[in-house]
Amino acid sequence: MQSNHFGTTQAAGSRAAFDQGLRTHMQSVYNRMAMGLVVTALVAFFVSQSEPLLQLIFATPLKWVVMLAPVGLVWFGFKPDRMPSNQLKIVFFAISALYGVSLSVIFLAFSGESIARAFFMTAAMFAGLSLFGYTTKKDLGPIGSFCVMGVIGVLLMGLFGIFFGYSTGMRAVVDIVAILAFSGLTAWETQATKEQYNASYGGEVNSRMAWSAALSLYINFVAIFVHLLSFLNRN
Repeated sequence: MQSNHFGTTQAAGSRAAFDQGLRTHMQSVYNRMAMGLVVTALVAFFVSQSEPLLQLIFATPLKWVVMLAPVGLVWFGFKPDRMPSNQLKIVFFAISALYGVSLSVIFLAFSGESIARAFFMTAAMFAGLSLFGYTTKKDLGPIGSFCVMGVIGVLLMGLFGIFFGYSTGMRAVVDIVAILAFSGLTAWETQATKEQYNASYGGEVNSRMAWSAALSLYINFVAIFVHLLSFLNRN
């Protein structure tokens, strides 16, 4: 009887330690994502207030570098399976800053009230979706795969729009598909982040996974915000 009681107590202690480690890990993911958003917002506001910078970036071919550089860094410069966490940190904030340069134009195209409304709506949506992904027992893998296809469709439609243009109606369709796709990805990637955590991996490996998760959730947040802002202000 004492042996069984000891085993139960030990199991409960191990579970409590795991839960605490998981909470710390998830908190680190959200803190890193939030810091990336702060960097993006500060850079975007700073660039938007400088007419010379705006002219240099968006009135020259440099705009294509600014638009494509974050994607290039995400695909080719951010390698959690190979890079140490301190290097991932540098790349993460570089990506955040580049996104800030790209998003600086929203301060010229939209009012401060519209931007604030879209941001708080995005934050509320993100919190709810992430909480759902964290707590649900349902496997969100199939939903995630479907949402990835939606994101690919959005990217293709976006490229079409850049070179050929599209109507207000088509823009609304792109925004709706993007909001739904990145919302699904937020829930799925939150669940995946929770399930991938393992204290036995050690601090370095878990930190690298945290940077990877922070980047994925950061991109989802920015994408939802941008498309929600566009959808709410179609005119």
